[in-house]
Amino acid sequence: MTDMSALCDAVRPLVGTWRNPSSKTKCILIAIFVTITLSYSLLYTGSFDRIREVRLPHRRPSPPKEEEVPKASHHPIDDLILKARAQYTEILGKQSYDLTSAARQYRKRRGRHPPPGFDRWFAYALSQDAIVVEDFFDRIYDDLAPYWAIDPKVLRYQSDAHDFKIVVRNGNATYTDDGSPGRVPWMQLWHGLVQEMQDELPDVDVPVNVMDESRLLVPWEEINRYMNNSRPSGALIPADEVVVNFTGLATFDADANRTDGLEPYDPQWKGAPYWDMVRDACPPDSPGRNTTTLTDLKTPTLFPEGYPKHSYQGYVSNWTASKDSCYQPHLRGLHGTFIEPISIKTSTKFIPLFGGSKLSVNNEILLPPATYLNPDPLYAGGQDHGPAWEKKKPGVVWRGVASGGRSRPETWRHFQRHRFVQMLNGTAVLKAETTRIRGETFDLPDWKHYNLKAPRNGYLGDWLSSFSDVAFIDMLCFPANGRKDCDHTNDWFQVKDGFPMEEMYKHKYLPDVDGNSFSGRYRGFLRSTSLPIKATIYNEWHDSRLFPWIHFVPMDNTFIDIYGILDYFIGYEGHGSHDDMAQMIALEGKKWMELVGRRVDMKIYVWRLLLEWARICDDNRQKLGWAGDMMEGFIENVDEMDGM
Repeated sequence: MTDMSALCDAVRPLVGTWRNPSSKTKCILIAIFVTITLSYSLLYTGSFDRIREVRLPHRRPSPPKEEEVPKASHHPIDDLILKARAQYTEILGKQSYDLTSAARQYRKRRGRHPPPGFDRWFAYALSQDAIVVEDFFDRIYDDLAPYWAIDPKVLRYQSDAHDFKIVVRNGNATYTDDGSPGRVPWMQLWHGLVQEMQDELPDVDVPVNVMDESRLLVPWEEINRYMNNSRPSGALIPADEVVVNFTGLATFDADANRTDGLEPYDPQWKGAPYWDMVRDACPPDSPGRNTTTLTDLKTPTLFPEGYPKHSYQGYVSNWTASKDSCYQPHLRGLHGTFIEPISIKTSTKFIPLFGGSKLSVNNEILLPPATYLNPDPLYAGGQDHGPAWEKKKPGVVWRGVASGGRSRPETWRHFQRHRFVQMLNGTAVLKAETTRIRGETFDLPDWKHYNLKAPRNGYLGDWLSSFSDVAFIDMLCFPANGRKDCDHTNDWFQVKDGFPMEEMYKHKYLPDVDGNSFSGRYRGFLRSTSLPIKATIYNEWHDSRLFPWIHFVPMDNTFIDIYGILDYFIGYEGHGSHDDMAQMIALEGKKWMELVGRRVDMKIYVWRLLLEWARICDDNRQKLGWAGDMMEGFIENVDEMDGM
């Protein structure tokens, strides 16, 4: 790898006129640009290796002849990386380096003036070397859009009525909860983050979901109606009519009659079946809308035939679509969220609620997950992010608990983690190959679809056993039995000892899949020097700033593409590997997280989110904004806010 300091010294004269980024940020951005350029040559300097036929005693019956295997000058993943790099380069070109540019980009993308306090927010972002690209904040506006159709008085009342909330008054942040002992410290972690910016925030109430599972599933027709009534009216209001001061909540707090004329706050929390609520939240023309809840759990759920619809020759090409269960109704039988979650407390009412993750059909407003704010090595992996790439073990590692739902004899075969562990277990895969009987939780892909090398020369299971170390550390039986194993899964799973995340970082490949909701280890994996391979049905705060095939490798939620992914990067018996591409994505993802995924970046995101939320909850919201750059005589003055 090119030495960072030498690279920076070589190109520093080219960027001497850049005004705002620090030297460190300049160097990292330059390194990313150079990596983008070099990747084109990396992708096309070699050809797809021809693998000679090897005769093995346990070879599969009737193997295809060599000439039947489709040949390609390059791999589909090469095309996906190149396409992703073009999109990534285009997005980086939108970066704002001054307040005027940032405000202009905001108005162009949002159709409104920025909220009051935008100038202070941007000054702080610059002082922290943040990369400000308006597209990176799309998640905020996707989440908040329908709330513009709700009366601010209703939003204030409902936010105040929720049991778990962060409260900001007169520049001081506090929080309320139910006082239950032993509860995970998510409220404290979120509150601690808000405290870091409390002096800059208006009065605001932030109702929070402290459960793992997302909780709002409003019918599609209702949300669509709100969306149609939430769009900006058209022309921007004149700059001299913009109101720059929030109303505040002192009058609201003192008003004994503030609930007059309002319906009582009653979310009407519901339980199972969850899929029935999901399908009502799907668009009417989507396949999921007309797919009923799975009732026969004894019958295995089959994988869809052919390539996933959101893929390019079998590999994820549309990351957003790959997470959308409305257009992949087969997931109702392949993910614990839709079978029997650990806990269900869901409302179909449209109420304000913030949370750490959600399905594409959920209606929560996303915060950075509290686990990402937790310095516990269980989630963060400590400060050691792994050895140099060439010193890592060239294999796949995963340890975790069998979370994702209530593991009963009739349910576990439909859970994502159980399927994932079996699909990467060489013994389980070899059994499916040799018996030609479907795996307990999975189907094997047609190896010709993915042009896999291992089945051409032997068995996929033997190949997996040579590098895959994937196992559960606790089967989490339901009901609990006081042991780490379950009678109903002992024939298929062997519980192994766990090890800390820093041990995982000694391996090159780190797959990551959902548990009860999103995976709390994902940020740690992205910050490591290893390559994250990610499958999820959950959206998170960072989705608009992370790029699949650039910063991580996306994986379909059936995991049907995992063998093709590993075949591409690892190869077979020294042939056809793309170790250099794996290293490039791993290290570029780490560098990028050091620019856009720091704790301070989460602070900057939440600061802007709460400015927007406070505006939506203000009776004067249509006139509230910041338009200082449009006023006569405006002179930009970037305040120094490093000490905040």
